[in-house]
Amino acid sequence: MSTTYLISGASLPDGTRTDLLLADGVIADVGTSLSSAGAERVDADGLIALPGLVDLHTHLREPGYEQSETVLTGTRAAAAGGFTAVFAMANTSPVADTAGVVEQELSLGEQAGYATVQPIGAVTVGLAGEQLAELGAMASSRARVRVFSDDGFCVWDPVLMRRALEYVKSFDGVIAQHAQEPRLTAGAQMNEGAVSGELGLTGWPAVAEESIIARDVLLAEHVGSRVHICHVSTAGSVDVLRWAKGRGIAVTAEVTPHHLLLDEELVRSFDARYKVNPPLRRREDVLALREALADGTIDIVATDHAPHPVENKDCEWDAAANGMVGLESALSVVHAAVVADGRLDWSDVARVLSSAPARIGRISGHGQSLVVGAPAQVTLYDPNASRTFGTADLAGKGVNSPYLGRELPGRVVSTFHAGFATVLDGKLRPADEVAAHSRSRRTENHA
Repeated sequence: MSTTYLISGASLPDGTRTDLLLADGVIADVGTSLSSAGAERVDADGLIALPGLVDLHTHLREPGYEQSETVLTGTRAAAAGGFTAVFAMANTSPVADTAGVVEQELSLGEQAGYATVQPIGAVTVGLAGEQLAELGAMASSRARVRVFSDDGFCVWDPVLMRRALEYVKSFDGVIAQHAQEPRLTAGAQMNEGAVSGELGLTGWPAVAEESIIARDVLLAEHVGSRVHICHVSTAGSVDVLRWAKGRGIAVTAEVTPHHLLLDEELVRSFDARYKVNPPLRRREDVLALREALADGTIDIVATDHAPHPVENKDCEWDAAANGMVGLESALSVVHAAVVADGRLDWSDVARVLSSAPARIGRISGHGQSLVVGAPAQVTLYDPNASRTFGTADLAGKGVNSPYLGRELPGRVVSTFHAGFATVLDGKLRPADEVAAHSRSRRTENHA
């Protein structure tokens, strides 16, 4: 198994054409006309070399919901999408609310080897919103948790939210809030508006998101702590965030690829692949989110990758589960939504899909520029390709993608995680080879 690669003729995000020599898990050399005896040569002519992508919002489902996804299958999906690190949400069974569970998730990621798995700890015990989880124990565990979230549930109690913000401040942690006022969204099936009225579906009003964001940025300001807003979906939320950042409040925010591209009109099909929380919004919201990502009001793109068994999606709309898979398609969707129209360039893409999420999540070894001495986390992307996205493009268990049958630009050609090709020329490396390399690397690091 080669662990030395000479990537030749790649374009860096700023347009510079260069070679990259990856050896011993780091970028050993950068320049033109490089050579290295014994290195496996990777022709990157016409490809963009991005820092390995980092997803701050992934549902890997293990432990407890392995019928939907496992750490192995989820990180295979991540590698196929160009991701070298994913933050695993806490809504597992048992919930990731103790040091033992987050350390289990960390170990499963190390054993699989396709991507770094950084666990997210629950804010409250059992995601029940009643008492704080073992935040300090998770932070000081081997998993070194710095992001805490009850995603799927809003930390609705303002006293509990304040206490959580106060607690994580002591170790530079962040609360990642699922902004959804529960009483305003009881029974909600889609965005509240004209379309929901026509279809007779209970609406999820924008104010249910915006009011929680407004409350929490004020709490963060009061406490002097960091808060992160998950999957922002409305123009009003953008206004609140812009105001908060103008005041100097330590708030960051993410938008999903699907909220950058898709809108509520798709719900008219009653195809449950389009059912998600927060719901697909109006076209005006989509455009506001694109502008907010471009001007920095929204800091990052995060997938909210949410796999489900087929039977939980292939059913009537009301009974269907919320969520979409998104790791394999994320880079192409960002390309389609905000690069193709010139809002973002490839340096911006490197920021919103790599360096900024790594910084927010305080994860080391990821998100760095492709310079000599940096960890060899590299994604090679062909911006000139196009494809009709299909199930063959999905590498995890979930097939609940909203993009099936849709023409998408670009494709991930290769992914290098810690200097090892988990994807090469569009093909995933076999699981046993990746696991063996990961095991060997851990043994060397502990020697």
